[in-house]
Amino acid sequence: MKKVLITGSNGLLGQTLVNLLLQEKGKYEVIGVSRGENRSGRDDFEYISIDITEKEKLLSELHRFKPDVIVNTAAMTNVDFCEDNKEACDKLNIEVVKYLKEHSKKYSTHLIHLSTDFIFDGENGPYKETDVTNPLSHYGVSKLKSEEVLTVSSIDYTILRTILVYGKVYDMSRSNIVLWVKSSLEEGKELTIVDDQYRMPTYVEDLALACKLVLDKKTTGIFNVSSNQLLSVFEIAEQIAETFGLDKSLLKPISSKILSQRAKRPAKTGFDLTKTNEVLDLHPKTFKEDLQRFKEKLD
Repeated sequence: MKKVLITGSNGLLGQTLVNLLLQEKGKYEVIGVSRGENRSGRDDFEYISIDITEKEKLLSELHRFKPDVIVNTAAMTNVDFCEDNKEACDKLNIEVVKYLKEHSKKYSTHLIHLSTDFIFDGENGPYKETDVTNPLSHYGVSKLKSEEVLTVSSIDYTILRTILVYGKVYDMSRSNIVLWVKSSLEEGKELTIVDDQYRMPTYVEDLALACKLVLDKKTTGIFNVSSNQLLSVFEIAEQIAETFGLDKSLLKPISSKILSQRAKRPAKTGFDLTKTNEVLDLHPKTFKEDLQRFKEKLD
């Protein structure tokens, strides 16, 4: 059995990955690590409630379990909050990765780490894994620095970069673009959505599968994981409305300049998925196809 420890196991990806791995209980021993009570709605795996920014507590638990693989899904991802709370952001997004690297080096553990399209400036998207980085926000800087902790190390690491992750799990602590647009339109709210930022949203089930493929194959390096079609955020919202049969006329386009978000966002990201297709044998679909899968799951 492969012993897999998942940080941030209460989050969207964390819960999805726990559920995916526990479909094969004879193959994986799962340890979930998060703050507060176990929110996954299941009690058939080991759960530890700790603040992973407390180095000694984290290293003590890692030493106790000695996992074969660590999947670090924990991060501060609210871009504007990170801009205003740089120290807290760095503690979770960078320092924790240093602690995980320290343990992984000592015990030859495979460390899988999640990153973001926000490490790019959005001038030349979609991006390959090897393209030059240039983050515009503190969140992007923190995630790039977390990558560098691993890329200059001697450990077995895998970095999965992703974009606008959405989906639904048992107990959600925060929303995501699909659930937010869907619930707002269901309530008849008018939404202003930026039409000059372009993304490739990621269905959380695909991201969890990417994690599983990496830990099964022991694949190392950097990989892009997202859907395969570049859309404006406004087009994303329109497709959500269409899929769920909601009123598109409630969606109003707005320019990023007028919106004036606290942290600067890249205009056009998106990923080249060639390496992911070839090496991981993962073949992401269009956002519309993924939305249909998500709708069926919700139904």
